[in-house]
Amino acid sequence: MKVNEDTFPDPVAAQDGVEDRRQRKARQTRNALAAAALDLILERGLADVTVGAVADRADVTRRTFSRHFVGKEDAALDFVRGDGDRINALLRARPADEPPLLAYRRAVADWLADRENPASHIRPRMRALLALVDTEPALFAAYERIRVDAQEESIRIIADRLAVDDVRDLRPAVVVDAAAGVLTAALRAWARGIRADHSDADPGERRDGHPGDRPEDHHDPDAVDLAALVEQAYDALMGEAALAASHSPTPVSGK
Repeated sequence: MKVNEDTFPDPVAAQDGVEDRRQRKARQTRNALAAAALDLILERGLADVTVGAVADRADVTRRTFSRHFVGKEDAALDFVRGDGDRINALLRARPADEPPLLAYRRAVADWLADRENPASHIRPRMRALLALVDTEPALFAAYERIRVDAQEESIRIIADRLAVDDVRDLRPAVVVDAAAGVLTAALRAWARGIRADHSDADPGERRDGHPGDRPEDHHDPDAVDLAALVEQAYDALMGEAALAASHSPTPVSGK
């Protein structure tokens, strides 16, 4: 009798399917722990939340928690880590001929406008969590570690775009520190409740000439306001850079 090969699954494909399920399960567990940590910290305050309480809320063991995170602060800010990964992925995808600073700015704009992989600020209570970062030293330290890790990867991406050594050439680090600093400033302002100034902006147009975000496209109107704040912050950086460039340094007279 002839064996129908379709009756027997390919061993490699079957193994890949098991691995995919494992990865999905691990991601679901990680997300549940992150959500539990975020909710508990905002409900009780950082000092009154333990790793055990986070694990219990997510219905897993403390050992499982430790496989994913080093502490409750790291867990609560995991969505921020995901944002950094997403921005870097979008930065890699920008056209090679774009100037690095503009490429980073547009990668951030693409991240804020993405509907398939929405930025974490659209999640409920993320604004409150970011505001808490400024008042809780342990959360701030965890946030800084995540931010630095993401920026180091951004520096490597920019160095590759410029075909330079990021250790010997300062440009990648300068671009990323400036561009990421703008994003951080806008996020902190947004977390404090500062609203964007829309008085001179077309709501359907971004200031860099690309199609903008319209409020009806977002889950949360605050998302639109953050996008506008980020654009205004980048405009401020570009304006200050242009002003500084217009003032050439005065030569030092020799003796």
